[in-house]
Amino acid sequence: MTITVPATTTLKEFLELPYIDESPAWEFINGEAIHKPIGGGKHSLLQKRLIAVIDAAGSQYESFPELRCTFGNRSVVPDVVVVATHQLPLDDSGDIISSGIEFPPPWVIEILSPAQSQTKVTGNILHCLRNGTQLGWLIDPSERSTLVYHRDRLPDLLTGADVLPVLEGINLTLSVDEVFSWLKRR
Repeated sequence: MTITVPATTTLKEFLELPYIDESPAWEFINGEAIHKPIGGGKHSLLQKRLIAVIDAAGSQYESFPELRCTFGNRSVVPDVVVVATHQLPLDDSGDIISSGIEFPPPWVIEILSPAQSQTKVTGNILHCLRNGTQLGWLIDPSERSTLVYHRDRLPDLLTGADVLPVLEGINLTLSVDEVFSWLKRR
C-alpha cells in the first residue's frame, strides 16, 4: 500500500497523521515527512541485543526500540532510546504513554541500514545532541565500527576492542567487537 504524505505540513499536522507509527515509522525532519527504511536481520539482531544488555545492566535508565521522540520541531524514531525511568511519561493509571516522549532522550543509538543515508541519520543524532541528549552512537555493521557522539566534543570512531562509552550510572562495559560478535552464528 502506498501512502501519500502532504508535501508541506507542520509538525502538529504530521503528528495527527494516522499512519506515522506503522512499521516502518515515519519521521518529521526539516519540515518533511520521511519514511524510515526497514533495517533487516543484522539491524534487528543488534537492536534486540543492545536493548537486552542495557536493561540488564540495572540502572535508573530503561531502553526502548523505535520510540518516537518529538522536540525541537522534529519527530524522530531512533533505533534505540535510553531514558531515565523518572522521565517516562505516564498516564493516570501509571502506564507509559504510547505516543512516545516529547523531550530529547539522554542516549540515542542508531544502527545504519544499507538503505539509509548516513548523513540523515547523523543529522538526527546531532539534532538530539543540540537539544540536550548526552550521548549518541551510530553503529555501522558494514564497517564494523561505531561513531560515538558527545555533546561537548568531536565524535570518536571506535573499532575492535575499543570500549563504548555509556551514560553515567549504567554499569556496562561493552566493546565494539562484542557488539558485532552478536551477529555470528557459527
